Amino acid sequence: VAVQIYIPGAGGYFDPAGMAGLASFTAAQMREGTKQWTTMQLNEELERLAASVTVSAGVSSTEAVLSVSALPEHLDRVMDIAVDVLLHPPFPDEEFARYKQRTRASILQNRSFPGFLLAETANKVMYGDHPASRIIPGLDALEKVTRADLVAFHRAAYVPDHAAIAVTGDISTAGARRMIETKLAAWTRANAPVPETADPPMPGPSQVHFVARPNSVQTNLIVSAPAIARTDKDYDILTVMNKVIGGGPTGRLFIHLREDKGYTYGAYSGLTAGAYRGDWSASTDVRTDVTEPALEDLMWEVARLRTEKVPADELEAAKRSLVAAFALSLESPQSIMGLHLTRWRYKLPADYWDQQPRRIMAVTAEQVQAAAAKYLDPSRLQIIAVGDAAKIAEALAKHGTVVTYDTEGKVIK
Repeated sequence: VAVQIYIPGAGGYFDPAGMAGLASFTAAQMREGTKQWTTMQLNEELERLAASVTVSAGVSSTEAVLSVSALPEHLDRVMDIAVDVLLHPPFPDEEFARYKQRTRASILQNRSFPGFLLAETANKVMYGDHPASRIIPGLDALEKVTRADLVAFHRAAYVPDHAAIAVTGDISTAGARRMIETKLAAWTRANAPVPETADPPMPGPSQVHFVARPNSVQTNLIVSAPAIARTDKDYDILTVMNKVIGGGPTGRLFIHLREDKGYTYGAYSGLTAGAYRGDWSASTDVRTDVTEPALEDLMWEVARLRTEKVPADELEAAKRSLVAAFALSLESPQSIMGLHLTRWRYKLPADYWDQQPRRIMAVTAEQVQAAAAKYLDPSRLQIIAVGDAAKIAEALAKHGTVVTYDTEGKVIK
């Protein structure tokens, strides 16, 4: 049996100013024992029961999620533990001190990875100071956060007013309802307002954003453009468009940059769409010596989507692949639970998933081309690169004004 409790308002999106990471710190520490259990006792008991209880909250997510997995015969015992974790975390000082030490080292180490530098810069370019720009907690916040901050955030944010509880597995509807009503009877409403989000600011004119990393043996690239929220009418069209150009090893980018040219091990694209406007991005890592042709070919594929209609057979294959993947996902109870939670989170119609295959198959080549022209306009595209300035700066300058950063994220020219 799997149980998930979604708690809007408890994610990093709602971190107080200057405390980016507080929600993540709080979620991580909730699992470090309860009033009844020490951390070691809790871990040993869950291992004995072959069960798991986790709490997570991303640094830019709008909610926290408590997840439970248990065998049916142990569910009652495991849910008691989960509710104790949810309602009574003691946030022991000694565990938090160890957590801060580990997290501090991880944050500092991230700056040595080109993939991190690429993602950090891309998010700053696309989202500015919006919470969506965060990919890890802030080091300053980690240094100044206290146990009292964790306690206060938990008290204010971990309330049931707008939460959803999803259950799947070997349990009846009546049994699930009875379990939730019994176990969570003490989780009382706090009359909290509905958590609200806002779209990020639009990025500026198209530019090249370059992180200079001396002696890099490859160039890490992202091409990105502002896109849509999950509830936008163009969501299905952009999903198909993304599948055509870079949604897996059958996408144009993978075939062109890897199979045809041998520039890279892989090239992909993705659509991020949540409660607020997200982005579309294409990414690849290439050998330094092929940076210029690889970027030119990537941009050519983006332009091709705008200027040419996708051939009928290619479009049909992309749509059928999406529908087949959706059908396959229905074999997993956890995936089905996720679909229901998505419908709840974005207030989608009751028959939304019933109509999913029909909507995908109805997308036309004209709609894909129009979406590409609208969302992948050259004036909106941002190029982000990490690499050796001595070897690739000239190639990048051919694609627009270059803003250069050091590995600490500071603009140097």
